[in-house]
Amino acid sequence: MDVRDTVLHGVALKRHSEAADIAGIVGLPVEAVERELHLAVGTGRAIVHNDRYALTPLADVALRSRYSLHYGDLRENPAFVQPYEAFERVNVALKQVITDWQTMTVGGKKVANDHSDEEYDAGIIDRLGAIHEQVEPIIQRLAAQLPRLAIFGKKLLAALETAEDGDHEWVSDIRRESYHTVWFELHEDLLRIMGRERQE
Repeated sequence: MDVRDTVLHGVALKRHSEAADIAGIVGLPVEAVERELHLAVGTGRAIVHNDRYALTPLADVALRSRYSLHYGDLRENPAFVQPYEAFERVNVALKQVITDWQTMTVGGKKVANDHSDEEYDAGIIDRLGAIHEQVEPIIQRLAAQLPRLAIFGKKLLAALETAEDGDHEWVSDIRRESYHTVWFELHEDLLRIMGRERQE
């Protein structure tokens, strides 16, 4: 993938983010990303507001159409496809963990988790840790074929360790690179690579 499409791909993953955050997820120098973002805005491929970037709809469609050129070999490579499929299986368990983090059963009814029950939250974080133990070798196998994916493993581990240390916002807060936020971005990256659609 050339620099232009790598940056546009980063914008697609880090929706409404600044150049430094986009650079961090695609493994390019910030200066190179800023240069491509400036060009993308000038050519109508991206929009910017308060230094945060997003792809225009047509640019996203065009980018998706080029993924088969960039990642056609990976889509046919068992060394990538097999860990991708393993990730999708673990993803089902992760979604349940996040649902249980955001809600709890009280009197037989599901209610929003106000995080006042420390024991309940600790149990969920333990489960998140078990999920990470499953996904870590999967990411390593994926990164063996596409090295830039290794950054997701580092970001997930950092978020998990921070949550385990007591800052529970790092489990699923969308305002930071929480565990769920990074996982969502990794899943989106893999779906785009494989030419798949997210199952809601």
